[in-house]
Amino acid sequence: MLSVREITTDDIPTLVSYWLDSDPDFMIGMGVDLTKLPEQEALTKMLSAYIGKPLTEAQSYALIWLLDGKAVGHCNVNKIAFGQHAFMHLHLWQSTYRQKGMGSALVKLSLPYFFKKLELETLYCEPYALNDAPNRTLQKLGFTLEKEYITTPGYLNFEQPVKRWSLTKKSSLAK
Repeated sequence: MLSVREITTDDIPTLVSYWLDSDPDFMIGMGVDLTKLPEQEALTKMLSAYIGKPLTEAQSYALIWLLDGKAVGHCNVNKIAFGQHAFMHLHLWQSTYRQKGMGSALVKLSLPYFFKKLELETLYCEPYALNDAPNRTLQKLGFTLEKEYITTPGYLNFEQPVKRWSLTKKSSLAK
């Protein structure tokens, strides 16, 4: 059974391990610049700072993805303009769970949290254009492809082509 819940401080060690211990080729395939990954202590401190902040002031908001009650990934948003928009990121932590349709189901469960809790009008996602899995997931879930362009999408990324997808509150409710 798939479910989602908000992140807690107990999740931080697993998230830190995901970022620092994942296969380097996988991380590069996601668009991560390995030289920009922070040290364990800095990453722990950063993630801890996001938890418990009022959502009207949040810079990031994260959900933990669960399979039969066991954490298997996370989905977060950043670049939050409360009541307006945010940018979503999708992460299944282990290769055994990827490319099986689980990501689509988990994103679908996550969308109501983002739209309701952050009062969003639009949710964006800008995956690495060469990373097919998240791009297929977004298309499958009814996101609209707005454009493809070159950028450095986040502080952990290298410059890369990305595809900007969007989903409005109105279109998400119609599903």
